Amino acid sequence: MTSQITFYLSQVIGNKIYNANGERIGRIKDLLVDMAYNSLMPAEPGRPHVVALKTKISGKTQYLDFSNIEISRIERKIIFSCKKVVIIDEKNIENLMPLAKKVIDKQLVDMNGRKLVRVNDIRLAIVPSGTYAIAVDIGTEGLLRRIGISGPVKLLLKLTGSSIPSNFILWDDVETIDDSSSNYNIKISRPLTKLHTLHPSDLADIIEEMGKSTRTQVFASLDNEKAADVLEELEPYAQAHIIESLSIEKAADVLEKMPADEVADLMDVLEEDKAELLLNEMEKTSSEEVRELLEYSGNEVGSLMTTDFLSFKENMTIDETLAELRRQKPEPDTIYSLFITDKDDKFIATVSLRDLVVTDSDKTLAHIMNEDTISVFDDDKIDSLAEIISKYNLLAIPVTNKEMKMEGMVVIDDIIEDLLNKRKTK
Repeated sequence: MTSQITFYLSQVIGNKIYNANGERIGRIKDLLVDMAYNSLMPAEPGRPHVVALKTKISGKTQYLDFSNIEISRIERKIIFSCKKVVIIDEKNIENLMPLAKKVIDKQLVDMNGRKLVRVNDIRLAIVPSGTYAIAVDIGTEGLLRRIGISGPVKLLLKLTGSSIPSNFILWDDVETIDDSSSNYNIKISRPLTKLHTLHPSDLADIIEEMGKSTRTQVFASLDNEKAADVLEELEPYAQAHIIESLSIEKAADVLEKMPADEVADLMDVLEEDKAELLLNEMEKTSSEEVRELLEYSGNEVGSLMTTDFLSFKENMTIDETLAELRRQKPEPDTIYSLFITDKDDKFIATVSLRDLVVTDSDKTLAHIMNEDTISVFDDDKIDSLAEIISKYNLLAIPVTNKEMKMEGMVVIDDIIEDLLNKRKTK
């Protein structure tokens, strides 16, 4: 093969292919790539290797061994010549991916842009070791090239001093294919590993844009911890679909990793029978926390609170408290304030994280706790929270029952989200 030739898939699909004598033997229908190109070297950049060519010979679909194909460029035309016709048996192409059929017009994940993109064309390169797909074209030029008017449009724009901006993504920077429209199973050497590196919020945005079957496939590939973080970030409709599509066992494992208040909100949008199955499958402690929250009506503070909070006794030293925080490794929003309870577990005060850090380690929490603090009852109305948060400049509000025993807390994020949801429904 001639080195240093690049071309686009749209430039060769439909072109004639010739034998060694220059006789036409068929037309190019597709190029098939091996997606397991670097399974032995997972750290290497991923560029699919073209190993077969789909054509029709004497009216029958055939797959030619691409190692016998020579590619040349005559003026602007790409010419494919077959030195020796070697037919690949159809059973040997099952793990190969046809580029035109399975990539063009499909969705890929742009890892740098953290978004789904639609593929308009594919750029390939010929090097001494073979022919590889090196980039996807997601721009307007790729679309115009496919319908055969890229040249005239570019010439017209050149006369006006304009141009069509290029928009390519290197194959190294894309991940997974949305192929929900068929049952074809695309095998890739490092399935979804790049997606796992994304922030849960970015991954949730991408999953929401995917087709239903692909959405389920991607989510099911996540470990339970990552899956729980992503599920929290999804919109309710996507949450419900994901949970409905998973097995009861897998769904329960993921829900156990989520805050009880988030799980309770999700249960509210599921069918009652499905919710009960999930609660029965979850660990008893997690299930009981969720059931308690579900008992609150939608306008009560208890329905909005999280039961994940930390409480300490006033006689604990600063050093002991910090050691306990290191041991538990709480989520950031659970330590806006530390809650102090008495020997009967009744709420009596708060301690700010700032005071905890700057105070001598041998002092007790009693020396720095603030007893002049605000709390709400679990059966108070949610409408009262926004005013309290605003008036007292709080990040979290402790929630107690009528006996002043701690039930949970409401963080400012949940209050804001509740207010925004109410505004959407007006």
